[in-house]
Amino acid sequence: MSKLQSDHTSVSFGEKISYGFGDLASVLYWQTFMLYFTYFYTDVFMIPASVAATMFLVSRIFDGINDPIMGMIADRTRSHWGKFRPYLLWLCVPFALSGVLVFTTPDFGYQGKVIWAYSTFILIMVLYTAINIPYTSLLGVISPHSKDRTQLSSFKFIFAFAAGIIVSATLLPMTKALGGGNDQQGWQYTFMIYGAAAIVFFLIAFKGTRERVMPVATQKSSVKKDIKSLLNNRPWLILLATTISFILFVAVRSSVTAHYFKYYIDQQIISLPFIEAKTYTFETLVSAYNTLGQLASLVGVFVITWVATNWGKKRTFILFYIISIVSTILIFFLEPEQLGWLYFLQIIGSMTGGPLSVLLWAMYADTADYGEWKLGRRATGLVFSASTMSQKFGWAIGAYIALSLMASVGFEPNMVQHQDSLRGLLMLFSVIPAGIGVISLLIYLTYPLTEDNVKQMSFELQNYRNRVSDSSDGE
Repeated sequence: MSKLQSDHTSVSFGEKISYGFGDLASVLYWQTFMLYFTYFYTDVFMIPASVAATMFLVSRIFDGINDPIMGMIADRTRSHWGKFRPYLLWLCVPFALSGVLVFTTPDFGYQGKVIWAYSTFILIMVLYTAINIPYTSLLGVISPHSKDRTQLSSFKFIFAFAAGIIVSATLLPMTKALGGGNDQQGWQYTFMIYGAAAIVFFLIAFKGTRERVMPVATQKSSVKKDIKSLLNNRPWLILLATTISFILFVAVRSSVTAHYFKYYIDQQIISLPFIEAKTYTFETLVSAYNTLGQLASLVGVFVITWVATNWGKKRTFILFYIISIVSTILIFFLEPEQLGWLYFLQIIGSMTGGPLSVLLWAMYADTADYGEWKLGRRATGLVFSASTMSQKFGWAIGAYIALSLMASVGFEPNMVQHQDSLRGLLMLFSVIPAGIGVISLLIYLTYPLTEDNVKQMSFELQNYRNRVSDSSDGE
């Protein structure tokens, strides 16, 4: 019997830590993409915002389409390291170098700079997909046990939130310190340091993990059959719809957070214990709000892992989602001066809503098992990559919905907003995302895989793999 097929011992704490380091590397870049790319291209690289916006749109569509392609490539990879791990070794250095190139500002004319921006931006997104899809898919093959996968997903997101905090706390100060008055140099040097750290983190993930779940030797490679199997995988389709709607729940609200604080909350005079009352600008208030959310989400990862281990993923997901939705809709009833309640709801909502992704990714691994158990084909990379594509499209749709609705109620930037516009912002920050969340939850309630289903499925799959392997060894 093949060792890769038979070694199903529990995953060690060290291996879970090692797996988490992969997301520590990835999110150093992803958090930068989400928060600072626009600022870099307009204020440091110095190209028009409209050009940057078009570049982001083109790249995001191209990048989303690449996800399932990369998943199918990874599923067909053969090496003595496995299917997914080798990409962490092969691509960590090219990926880090592409990061330095993206944040290098060449002394070109306008056309040359635009060509450089497009070329390097597309390059890093292609390499990000090529290393991140196999890394994420690795979650589905480290262990066949559902509890192990939930814990691995928890470590993944613990390190992801830690990377987000690192970027928020260090990126701009580092660019300023290393630039010495030259912002372009500061960004380039900063990503030399980030890149070196990412290489080390990816290598830790490569060295410290193993692939234990492999398709049986009788499964023949077929793109058509893999796609057909995926489209007939009912639990995956339900989870996909849940993921898209969950991302919309998050993205609509996130897209207007700064606007909500700037125009609805405005600056506030706040008196804190042992500190003299002072006026805080909306920038300070929204920064504190987002930081609290990140920290609460990090705490939530530990909480949701413990609850899911003892109560099951499905029931935990439903409970936490309900609390997050209620926390969101209650914001509608707050006045601008009720900041204490606003921050409290952010903590509760983030602690319950932020770590829901932990359970989603663990459940995607279960749907890969379902595809093999029910339909006779395992396509782990395609399962995860198609799911990642849905997240990227979900974020794009969420931002589009938010901006379109803002325009429809007469929003004008940097102007005093009339009542319709303010009410629209409030609705986008509370009632509308909560409504999307309710729809998302109703979709998820049809998800058929319970803890007992998953255990029985895993047991039967293991027996099947053992029979096939024994038969192959006997030939």
